[in-house]
Amino acid sequence: MTNTFDAIIIGGGIHGASTAFHLAERGLKPLVIEKNTLASAATGRSSGLVRMHYDLEPESRLAWASFQYFRNWAERVGGECGFTRTGFIQLVPSKHIEQLKANVEMHQRIGIPSLLVRRDDVQRLAPLFNFEDVEAAAFEPESGYADPSATTASLMDAARHLGASLLQGCTVTNLRVVGGKVVGVSTSEGEFSAPIVVNAAGAWAAGVAQMAGVELPITTWRHDTMFINRPPELGPSHPTVIDNAHSMYFRPETGGLTLVGLEDGNPLGESPEGYTDRAQPGFVERAIERICLRVPIMEQASLHSAHGGYDGITPDQRAVIGQMGPEGLYHQCGFSGTGFKIGPAVGACVAELIVDGHAQTVDIAAFDPQRFERGALLKGEHAYDDIWH
Repeated sequence: MTNTFDAIIIGGGIHGASTAFHLAERGLKPLVIEKNTLASAATGRSSGLVRMHYDLEPESRLAWASFQYFRNWAERVGGECGFTRTGFIQLVPSKHIEQLKANVEMHQRIGIPSLLVRRDDVQRLAPLFNFEDVEAAAFEPESGYADPSATTASLMDAARHLGASLLQGCTVTNLRVVGGKVVGVSTSEGEFSAPIVVNAAGAWAAGVAQMAGVELPITTWRHDTMFINRPPELGPSHPTVIDNAHSMYFRPETGGLTLVGLEDGNPLGESPEGYTDRAQPGFVERAIERICLRVPIMEQASLHSAHGGYDGITPDQRAVIGQMGPEGLYHQCGFSGTGFKIGPAVGACVAELIVDGHAQTVDIAAFDPQRFERGALLKGEHAYDDIWH
């Protein structure tokens, strides 16, 4: 392998692979360096939801632009992403009904197929769910979930076909800076040169930034999920749901399984090297209690498995996307657990930022890494509570 490239991307998750693909489409020869294996960290443990419902318009725009990839994956990228259309329901507590209505209007203005539905309507979508506490919900009929590992692998395969390179099992030990410009990286496999370095290191991103003297306010957070064998009465599938009223989300999985995650009780500041093959003590019991509140027939379900994962999280729980520090250093991290579904569009935007000087697919100026220094934390115009708490 040559040691000189047009760009070096640190991190082989969905964002590293997406940016490599889009840079290669533009004629650059990028190198992705992954300390373990492709999609082995946050991406591989992602729940894979594909939906557009956010209370921040730039995020919804990124999700909508990414959705065009997911639903046309074979034509746009090639390979498989495992996108499965289930329909998506967003539930909120009664105190946030007005925000829900306003956000659906925002989504419709963007062009997203999103509908405000009443209790009777949502009950028809999922007859065995308990919606007694629901006044209204947002419904996206085209949304669902995808396979994060397959998505990342096919992006990387397409990137390599276009001239990108992938180096796995390699740890970046330093960013090389000369005269205020990045010139490459030092690694466990030697030195590699490039005038562009992209920090897409997920839960390790703050440490990578520090190598160049850049302080990013990103810490780690742990997030557990479980799979349960759902009762046959629920049928072969069911809608994907984010249930803010119960701080929970869930979606179907192949093989008669349902994935369940919780939005509270997620520890911050732990080492991203922590043990994740099992969930934290008490998680499964809490998750079972929550899912049975919304889907009472799940009392007949049985546990299949449960595990954890780590991602980077910022003070406003929004991504960091842009240039900061030495010339040529870009950051694409801090996605705070919601980065998978926007990965395709973010990769396109970062490639545009690098090649053209500005993003065209979606305006990503809001995610400027320097917003924290200015105290300009992001908040939706019609905001819900923090996603993770």
